[in-house]
This record gives sequence, C-alpha cells and structure tokens, in this order.
Amino acid sequence: MRRLLLLLGLLLLQQACCFEFVIDGEWEEDVSDMRDHRERHKRAILTSEEQEDFEAIRGEDITVKSYKVESRITSRFAHTTVRSSVLNSGSKAQSIGFNVQIPKRAFITNFTMNVNGIIFVGSVKEKTVARNLYAQARARGKAAGIVRANSQDMETFKTEVHVPPGSNIEFELHYQEMMHRRLGFYEHSLFLQPGRLVPQFQVDVYIFEPKGISMVETPNTLGEQFVGNIKVTSTKEKAHIVFKPNLQQQRKCDNCTGSAIDGIFTVRYDVTRDGNAGELQVSDGHFIQFFAPSNLSPLPKNIVFVIDVSGSMWGVKMKQTVEAMQAILEDMTIDDHFSIIDFNHNVRCWNEELVAGSSIQIADAKRYVQNIKPNGGTNINEALMRAVQMLVRASNQGLIDPRSVSMIILVSDGDPTVGEIKLGTIQKNVKRVMREEFSLFSLGIGFDVDYDFLERIAMENRGMAQRIYANHDAAEQLRAFYSQVSSPLLRMIQVQFPEDSVSDVTQNRFDKYFSGSELVVAGKVKPSESNTLTSFTTARAARLDVTFETEGDFTELDTELAKQQHSFTGFARQMWAYITVKQLISERSLAPTAVKKRKITQRIMALAVEHQFVTPLTALLVESEDTNERLLADSPKDPKHGCCSGAGFSGGSSSSALNPVNVVYQAPPWVQMTTNAPPSQAVKGSEEYALPPKVNLVDNDPHFIVHLPSSNMDVCFNIDSAPGHILNLVTDTGTGLVVNGQLVGSKQAHKGKLSTYFGTISVYYQPDGVSVSVGTDSISMTDGQRNHSFTWGATAKISQDGVRISIVKNSHVSITINNNIHVMVLLHRVWTKNPVGVDFLGVYIPNDNQYSPLVHGLIGQFSREPEVSVHDMHEGMDPLKKEATMEVKGNTLLVTRGWQQDYRRDKRLGSSIYCWFIHNSGKGFIDGHYTDYIVPHLNSFLQAL
Repeated sequence: MRRLLLLLGLLLLQQACCFEFVIDGEWEEDVSDMRDHRERHKRAILTSEEQEDFEAIRGEDITVKSYKVESRITSRFAHTTVRSSVLNSGSKAQSIGFNVQIPKRAFITNFTMNVNGIIFVGSVKEKTVARNLYAQARARGKAAGIVRANSQDMETFKTEVHVPPGSNIEFELHYQEMMHRRLGFYEHSLFLQPGRLVPQFQVDVYIFEPKGISMVETPNTLGEQFVGNIKVTSTKEKAHIVFKPNLQQQRKCDNCTGSAIDGIFTVRYDVTRDGNAGELQVSDGHFIQFFAPSNLSPLPKNIVFVIDVSGSMWGVKMKQTVEAMQAILEDMTIDDHFSIIDFNHNVRCWNEELVAGSSIQIADAKRYVQNIKPNGGTNINEALMRAVQMLVRASNQGLIDPRSVSMIILVSDGDPTVGEIKLGTIQKNVKRVMREEFSLFSLGIGFDVDYDFLERIAMENRGMAQRIYANHDAAEQLRAFYSQVSSPLLRMIQVQFPEDSVSDVTQNRFDKYFSGSELVVAGKVKPSESNTLTSFTTARAARLDVTFETEGDFTELDTELAKQQHSFTGFARQMWAYITVKQLISERSLAPTAVKKRKITQRIMALAVEHQFVTPLTALLVESEDTNERLLADSPKDPKHGCCSGAGFSGGSSSSALNPVNVVYQAPPWVQMTTNAPPSQAVKGSEEYALPPKVNLVDNDPHFIVHLPSSNMDVCFNIDSAPGHILNLVTDTGTGLVVNGQLVGSKQAHKGKLSTYFGTISVYYQPDGVSVSVGTDSISMTDGQRNHSFTWGATAKISQDGVRISIVKNSHVSITINNNIHVMVLLHRVWTKNPVGVDFLGVYIPNDNQYSPLVHGLIGQFSREPEVSVHDMHEGMDPLKKEATMEVKGNTLLVTRGWQQDYRRDKRLGSSIYCWFIHNSGKGFIDGHYTDYIVPHLNSFLQAL
C-alpha cells in the first residue's frame, strides 16, 4: 500500500482564528545507489506503519454525519470525489482526521475544507511557488504539512484538524485517474473504511462509454453481508452502480456499534468494440485513440525466468514463488521457448539454452524449481547478464521465430549484496547488452527490494514492474502478472495521423501488445476544414502485417456529452494531460543529463499546474477564501526511493516512444530515432487494386454475370441450389487457388420460393496454406496453425506471405494473391427486422486474373473464353425482353435479353448490366451440370469434370 501522507495539523484555539500547522516528511534530495543498514531499517519501519488500522474519519467523540463517494467515469477516465461531514460532539477540543486511500496511479486535483464556516480551497502550484507562499504564512505563525510517498500500490491522503467542541467540518477531496485494461476488463477500486457507523453513507459510480458497455459487474469484495446492497442499472452506453447501506445494514452484527464496511468496493467493466481497429474519440479539441484488438493468434514467446533464491527468500516467499512457477510452466506451449536461471551469490541455469515448451521439458523444469533451496546472497547483475546472453545466443543461432516475443522475467525480494551492488551500474550494464527486441519485466516481492530500481530497469528495457506482496496469495499475484504478459498478440505497433492534423501526441509507438490490455494514444486536434480525424495503426502479428484505419467525428461526442447528466465533460483534455505527465515523469527518471532532466521537470510542472495535478513536482496549496490562512500539501521523494519514480504508462505494453508528429517530450534513451516516411507513404501503405469496370460477378440470390471481353458480351444465369451447399467458383490446381461460396437461405419462402444467397466466400491459397473466409459477421484468416479474425466494423489491411487482404469498413473486402489474382467480396446488409431477407455477400472477380491453364469452376472456366454467337433475335413474351438463339460450346440455347445489377457503386440500387440470360441454371453454357460444382468443404478443390 503506497502511503501519501498529508498531515495538516490545524489548531483552532476556542473562538480565535489563529492556526498553527505541523510539518511532517522530507524535502526532495539526491539519493546514492548505496543503501546502508539504517536505510533498510527505515523501510521496515515504514512498512509496519502501513499495517496500522485505517479509518477514514478519526476522532474520539465525534459524529460522522455523512460519507459520500462519487466517481464519474467517461471513456475510461475517472473523476472521483470523496465528501464527509463531521461534528465534534465531545465536550472538549480534539483532532479530527480525514483519511482517504487512493490508487497510486491517481492524481489528486483538489481538496477543500469548511471549518466552522471558514472555507479552505485548494489550488495546484509549482512546488517552489507553493513553498514560498507557505513560508510567508509560516512567518506569521502558520505552518503546513507535506505529502510523503513510497512506491507501493496505494497512497493515503491524511488530514488532521484540531477544533473546539461543537465544530462542524466538511472535507472534500478530488482525484483523477485513467482506467487501465487488464485481462479483458477495467477495474475501478474505492477504499471504504469509515471506521464507524454513518447515517448518510453512499457510493455512486457513473459510467458513460460512447461505444457501449459490454459488461459491468461488482465482485463481492466487501463480504457476503453487502451483496444485496449493491444495485447496478445499465443501458447500452451508461451504467450506475450505487451502494447505500442504512445504519442497521452497516453494523457488524445486529447489536454491534462497529461498522462492517471495511475493504475495497470494486467495479469491473468492459466496452463494446466494433473491430480490431480500435476507437478514436474527439472531444474538446483533443483526441483519444484506444486500441485493444482481439481474435488474433498469440505470438510465440521466448522467456528466461530469473529467480532470486537468496536466503531472504526462505519460507513463504519461496513456497509461493515455486507454486506460481508450477502453474506458469503449465501454460507454456510447444511454440514457446524458455529456460530458468536461479541465483543467490552464485548463478545457476536449469538449461544453458532455450528449449521448446514440450511436456517433457516442462515436467523437468517443474522438478528443478520444486527442489530449489534458498540460501546465500544476491547477485542480480550476473543473473541478468546470463539471461540476456541466453536470448542473444538463441537469436544469433536462428533458434527463435523472428516474429516471436523475447522477455526476461525477474523475481527478487532484495537489493544486490554480491558482485556488482551499485544499482546505477547494474542498470547501465543491462541496458548495454539488451537488444531492442528484448523486454525485461521485474517483480519485487515484499518491501526490502528497491522497487524504484526495478521500475527503472524495466521501463528502460521495454518492460514494466510490479510489487508482489509477500502474503498468502503471493502465488496468485505472480500468476496474475504472468497472465498479463503470457499472450502477446502484436509487435511494433505504431499509431499515425495525417500530416498537420494533430499535435502534442503522446507515446504512439509500442513494442508489443498483450491480449486483454489496451494501448492509448492522445493528443490535440489541429483546426481543419474536415469534420473527421483519421488514424492509421500498423503492427506485426503472427506471420501477419496489419494496418487499421479509424475515424473520429469532431463534434459528435461533445454533443452527446452535453446530454449526459453524470458524464465528465472535460475528460479528453484531462486524459491527454494525465498520460503526458505520467510519461514525462517516467522519462525524467531515465534522463541521462541534468540539463535534460531540468527541461522535463519544467514541462511536468507547467502541465500539472495547468491541469491541477498534484505530482512529485507540484504542491496543493489550500487557502482560506481571504488567503489569510494557508495549508500546503506537496509530494517530495520517499526517503527510500527518490523522487519521481513514477511507473511509465504503457497501456498494457512495454514500449518505446518515437513520435512521427509533434511531441511533448524527447524520446527516451532506448529509442533509435528514424526518419519518418511522408504521411502519404507512412499511413496509406500499398494502394488497393482497382477492379476494372467489367468483371465476372455473382451477387444477390445468386445471379452470375460472366463478362466475355473478346465478344464484348455479358452472359447471365442463376443457380437454384439449397442452403448449406458450397459452390466452387474458381479451382486452379496449377496455382493452388480455390474460391468457394456457401449458400444461406432467406428467413422464409416468398411466393412459395426460398431464395438463396452467398453467406460465406472462402479464398484458399494452398502454397502458403492460407485460407481467407469472408462472412457477413466477420473476416477470418488461418494458416492451419494460427487463426486471426477481423470485423466489418473497421477499415484494415492485412498481409501474410503472398496474400493481402484489404477491408473497407462495412463495405467490401479485397483479396490479392501474389499481386496477380484478385477477388472482391461485397457486403449487403438488410434491415434486421426484415421478415424475409438476410445479410449476404457478392463476389467480383476480374478477367485479367493470371490463372494457370488448369483453371476451372463456375467462374474460372471462362478465363478461356468460349466462342459465342447470338442470332435470330426476336420479340419475346415480355416486350421489354428480346429473345435469341445462342451457339456456345456446341450447344444451341434459347436466351433472353435482360439485365442484372452490379452493386459496386451503389449497394442499394446497383448499376444495370444488360446481358443474355441462360435458363435452367446455366445449362449448356457451363460445363456439365451445376450440381457438379458442389464441393464438400470451403477449402475443397473441384474434382475434374
């Protein structure tokens, strides 16, 4: 639990307006790499302080009239307000404390007090400015408290007010944070520990997500007693969670005077996603790009586990680590490679080389871990050097997939005591040998470890750190962390925007993306004549290169926010500032020179003051309305860890911060700056092949149109088959290409006839083993081992080997094989309540596809254009449709002049194509009978006719 201590000791002497404040904490100062025994003892003392009983309101003889918490979450950004009204109901003056636990990642934005009508209002200022004002107040007999922080998971905001009997005090604290997606959901936690019964106790959480809420739940974290007291109401875009127990419901037992409310109130939710391209929101002159793709096959992993087995790990720590490792090893697949290094004063390897995650190797590794006996010192430097060397060796020898993800996972509970013990030197050593494609993740067990060091070394090497609490569920904490990084889906992710459309963009280049997480990019929108902003996200998946395109409307979201009673209308501006400040704090901790550090510091202070964030470099000055009385809260470094150790925000990814557009900070030292391609090249990629005006096509129920270029003639026929049948359109055993279509039926018969349409089109390219299946709901791609799925809800480009796919949002898919074979699939949507119609597909295939001479199929056979003659044209039964005789393939056919529709330009009405219609399902025009073209599977080749 991270502790943020604001001690504002306020002494009100009876009716006099004289205030005296007491300072607690330390100012910022440099800390050397060496940690002596006294420093380690100080850590232990601070840790024991965390275990003290916590109460939101402290006082011996007081009445807490109300305690209310309200969170407004809009587009993953939360503004939380905690209010309490307290009466000193005793007969003498006393100190009354107001304590709030807030997440470490949150920024306090304001604090106000009303003490017997004297109102204190907070404002964030640069630390030096606030201290000067504080000093002026202190010179007049006033003083103030400060904020003290240590790098744990929580902060404790503490206020103490000394007031006479009968005094009324109202406290109000505001803080803001961004929701981080982990394991497929966002989690909002509120710490409720009133310490006593409260007549008016209420928690309200309001969620507004413009794209919709897919799930919302409140896990039973407060105990069975309160299950029935939590009410959740939700609509498509909004949710309201309320917890309002009455006095009797708050009691520990029927006759108890103590409160049973003591724990974390948790709300979990996730949002509706149209597709893998993400969500681009524009509001208040700012944009937020959310990116959380799914339905992609995981990338193979190469992991070296580096486990501290020094003497301090003896007991529960080691037992829990072994238990976690047993479960983690079970998760390995045959595509993954791994090894284990354990270290104390010596360094040992389970295997000197990375090995595949086979059942035999996993069983052997589990036995090895089970037999570890902790003892000795801690040689972190040598252990990490060996781990990097193992990855480098495997990479140089070509033993690992170039698209795989390589990582080191370090588990340790203490500082180095053997070998190289200077933390700064270890950090430099690791950075020197780590390759750009490797990542380091650090897990610190307990409180003896220098978590700030683990955080720095992880951030500098494209990873992240996490503290593991050494208690009964440490194994579960370790497993939960591994779950976050166990399924990498993408590498080398970059989010770009058209030239001169945005500025001040946050980190937009990420090394990897893990399943269940989310990447977030924010920035300012430049004035434009256009009403939309477009983003382009490029990434590398397992054997795939993908590009996603997303659009955001400039005014749509602001209009919707204005209608919402409980939304946070300034969320986009604050979220951009929040992400920027977090990234700058992380960069500051890695700054190589004092000059650069000063520049980053100035930028942090300017943004924090503008957006009212209490950071390690700013202070919250709380003044009475006439400014005669002042309180000060600021956030210097923890005596254990140094200032500004902030965990870098990465949106679920270890990352680098190279920006192709205006940036608000310099790139961190791990980034190799490159020259960006012009936006036209960088974001568009290869141009989509444009089909010629005349093509072969199958559309509607299903109507075939075959274009004969030499005769400049179009010939039409229908196929009347049954739902579920798969028709072969193209089979080319020479190139290894198959195009098949599966029929679906209408919801019910119309005029006694059940219409059929193509519901799925499959393109299979045998040489690469790649199959693309286009349905009315999604587009999937598989190579026999990996499956990837994309929706119609986003524009995207995907390439794997010789196969390229281009998806145009809710319109069509173009599939290109080796740049010389093209297939376009058109999506038709019908009204969902249509009693007859269903969604269906049309397929468009150009004549200039370069097939082999072996090509066949209902469409493919006409790549060898038959000789066709039409004569004896005369009036038919329908005066608008002439009839004639057609000579083709040795057959004499009666044909009718009519027209069918090409829907490429107008999907509702289509463009008329005049053609000669062949009756009886194309009999005489196609080879054989149409039933000869029915195949058993979507990837089946047509047997020779």
